[in-house]
Amino acid sequence: MKTKIIIAFITLASLISCNSIKNDGPEEGEHEEKRPEGVVILNKKQQEALNLKLGVFQMRNLTTVVKTNGQLEVPPASSADITAIIGGNVKEIKVFHGDKVKKGQLLAVLEHPGYITLQEDFSVVANNLEYLDKEYARQKELYENNVGSGKDYQKVKSEFNTAKARYEGLKSRLQLLNISPEKVKEGTISSTVGIISPLDGYVNEVNINVGMYVGEKDKLIEVTDNNAIHADFMVYEKDVHLLKKGQIVHFTVSNRPDEEYTATVFAIGREFEANSRAVHIHAKIHEDVSGLIPGMYISGHLHADEKYTRALPNSAIVAEGTKSFIFILDNEAHEEHGHEEHAETGDEHVEEENQADHEHGGHDNDGDHNNMAFRMIEVIPGQKDEGYTEIYLLDSLPGNTQIVMNAAYYLLSEMKKEETEHEH
Repeated sequence: MKTKIIIAFITLASLISCNSIKNDGPEEGEHEEKRPEGVVILNKKQQEALNLKLGVFQMRNLTTVVKTNGQLEVPPASSADITAIIGGNVKEIKVFHGDKVKKGQLLAVLEHPGYITLQEDFSVVANNLEYLDKEYARQKELYENNVGSGKDYQKVKSEFNTAKARYEGLKSRLQLLNISPEKVKEGTISSTVGIISPLDGYVNEVNINVGMYVGEKDKLIEVTDNNAIHADFMVYEKDVHLLKKGQIVHFTVSNRPDEEYTATVFAIGREFEANSRAVHIHAKIHEDVSGLIPGMYISGHLHADEKYTRALPNSAIVAEGTKSFIFILDNEAHEEHGHEEHAETGDEHVEEENQADHEHGGHDNDGDHNNMAFRMIEVIPGQKDEGYTEIYLLDSLPGNTQIVMNAAYYLLSEMKKEETEHEH
């Protein structure tokens, strides 16, 4: 019986003790810190760690940026596919792939019996033309003096004109082969012809070997003037309406990703590529092109539709979900937050703090007067260019509003962290 009474007494004492503890504790939410919604407070150390920068809206010229890619090309007039004109066998090759050559420089030598035949035919026609020229002059004089017959005059005239035409034709063929007609008339006959470079540039292809026969249409050597290289970009159909001559393109070359080039658009294609639905644009490169090679892959962005508008650095804007935000300095929120904290800590604690401040000569560097409050406001971002973004405001702000320029992402993270702590 005594044991039961003792157990009951202990149980009752325990219940009274638990109720007493619950009643002595603060009611839920009694001392919970009340912070304005969408506001983050940073102390001086946090501001210094972030190197926090404040500023106002800037007015800047922003352009619509069109991304594009393509490759380096040379214009048709700066590249030559060199052929034999008349077939022959390769006797000598004077250049190697990659060699720099000058206009008129000898690249290769061909030989063939046909070259000798051509020169012999020219020599015969040249000598016959000299005879016919004199005979034509004689018959013309006789005919005009009514001494010679008109039939003889017409015959000689026809033979002379035919020989003259053949002479000019053979002469032109010799000149194409870089053979001097004057030397042939003097009796100098050559069994070889030289292949000459038609322009300054670099040898990109050598498609011949010594001894091989090449036809009149075969490409022997290719020479390209790389100094005339330009950027050939592709722009897709949706952006074609933005294109104009004179626009600037910034681009990089595939093997030099850290080096940026600039170019000015000088020609725009007038037809779409069948598969890609894109047009070609050609741009003149501003920088030295000596190290660039035709065919190199390039990628860049073209600036179009310049607009003078309100903008902020990209680092001043943070996205959350589908919305974008910036942070502005909010002194009112800071003052309200400070008053609430003092009210919650009680007058006695405030007096102790004031006494401590008086003894130490004022607040320390981490005191409330060095804290800064920032309020998050929603904005609508526009076009981007050169590290800046166009800003549209949902609600107007004073022109001197101080905006966080460089740490919006950190402020959003800090605000979410504080909200989570208050919920617990």
